Amino acid sequence: MIQLYNYYRSGTSHRVRIALNLKGIDFDYVPVNLLEREHKSDAYLAINPQGLAPALTVDGHTLTQSPAILEWIEESWPEPPLLPEDRFERAHVRAMAALVACDIHPINNLRILNTIKSEFGADKDAILRWIAHWNTDGFAALETILNADKARGDFCFGKAPGLAECYLIPQIYAARRFEVDLKPFPAICAIDEACAALPAFIHAHPANQPDAV
Repeated sequence: MIQLYNYYRSGTSHRVRIALNLKGIDFDYVPVNLLEREHKSDAYLAINPQGLAPALTVDGHTLTQSPAILEWIEESWPEPPLLPEDRFERAHVRAMAALVACDIHPINNLRILNTIKSEFGADKDAILRWIAHWNTDGFAALETILNADKARGDFCFGKAPGLAECYLIPQIYAARRFEVDLKPFPAICAIDEACAALPAFIHAHPANQPDAV
């Protein structure tokens, strides 16, 4: 049985839940409360020495870092695919995923926000401006990429959700949570609306997790 150590509101945890659900994979949900610093406990550091969520354990192995976990999921359960068959199309989808994973999420996660508050004196308004800046910058580029693809359906690529949505949907959730204006991004909002109707995304949503408060 797969055990997923995660936090309901963690974007990296959220993306792994989506992927597992899209593949129809059962897993045990193990909550790790980031606000209570359970990720820094000796017990959790023994599982993931970096002290970050998520971590996934299966068959005596422990996997960390959500991009590596998502690739492992795709390799272990190829159907339904998260990536297209063509290598150039795969690179295109991976680039959209990386736009979120590398250029938006890391500089808006809890560690960074706490640091710019405690070490650099940023108040709440400054933190919200910081978050809005990087979300808006990345979403503007993604919106352009999506609009240039005249062949895509309701999702980031093709007719079904895949790897790009695993990254994008949690970032949209975070953007709304921090009051980022999404009106300039109708294509992104339409993808979010399409995904919100699907069971895999409904079951992965932070509000529907056992540790949601």
